[in-house]
Amino acid sequence: MNRPNWAPIEVDVTRPSVARVYDFYLGGSHNFESDRAFARVVLRQYPELITITRDNRAFLRRAVLFLCARGIDQFLDLGSGIPTAGNVHEVAHSVNPSARVVYVDHDPVAVLHSRELLRDTDRVVTLGGDLREPQVMMREAAGRGGLDLTRPIGVLLVSVLHFIADTEHPADLVADYMRAAAPGSYIALSHARTDGKQDAADVEEIYKRSPNPMHFRSSPQIAALFGDLTVVDPGVVLMPRWHPELDDDLDRDIDEDYPALAGVGRRD
Repeated sequence: MNRPNWAPIEVDVTRPSVARVYDFYLGGSHNFESDRAFARVVLRQYPELITITRDNRAFLRRAVLFLCARGIDQFLDLGSGIPTAGNVHEVAHSVNPSARVVYVDHDPVAVLHSRELLRDTDRVVTLGGDLREPQVMMREAAGRGGLDLTRPIGVLLVSVLHFIADTEHPADLVADYMRAAAPGSYIALSHARTDGKQDAADVEEIYKRSPNPMHFRSSPQIAALFGDLTVVDPGVVLMPRWHPELDDDLDRDIDEDYPALAGVGRRD
């Protein structure tokens, strides 16, 4: 398999990556043949995933707009992936040019391209790291990323916690990030659910055979990820139903078996 000249030498181009497969779903170009081959297998089983992925991106935009309207001017985007149009800093800066954004991903390609594309962008920093290490990531976000943890922040866990196994205690990760953040901070997350479409659940089985297995959860399990945070209205709901009024492009009927939920919680 040919290695693109932009790919870091330490990256195994024969193994698909969550960040690069997601980039392919969004129509991006920073992915390898291994990523595209894996994505095509998934899409043969569940072609609607393209729409779901774009819905997820739209939720990210709405969540950032919602938090900006509540005075949040610093964001920590965990599992941020490869930069595409409508990234967190673009949305936040459209409302507040002084907003600060820290992107975190463990994929070297995502980190490399984020740094290259954003090197001339003020108040935006990209870090390589593992979201499963909240103490480390919060320390890095403050030290290298410039976040002021004495003030509220917005933590974004968009479409990433279903890559965290139960044995890695995803609810504890949410709690740890919020415990390290100031009162008044928020966390936004979206997550694939088991009690949605059956063919979507079949996608979970495909991912389980990949280097990045997925762990779908039931609606009650996803709601429980927020722990003792105050979940803001309208609650943990089908992803396109979370504040659709913030998205001019969102105007379609959503089936009750839609395969993903989303919500935002606040630390009081």
